[in-house]
Amino acid sequence: MEDKARLVVLIDPANKAAFEAACSAQDLSSSEVIRQLIVDYLARHGVGLSGGGDAGLAAAE
Repeated sequence: MEDKARLVVLIDPANKAAFEAACSAQDLSSSEVIRQLIVDYLARHGVGLSGGGDAGLAAAE
């Protein structure tokens, strides 16, 4: 298993429930979606990825 770091995010419980429902409707975990959001954000801001496990997600989508 590759190395992972934990990111703790505090959000409104109603937003969390809605987000998890939307992810589930697309057969994705909330972690998968958040990882892709981070990859997309970094790409938009010209931040290169340093070979992490999800570096290929942006190309796969």
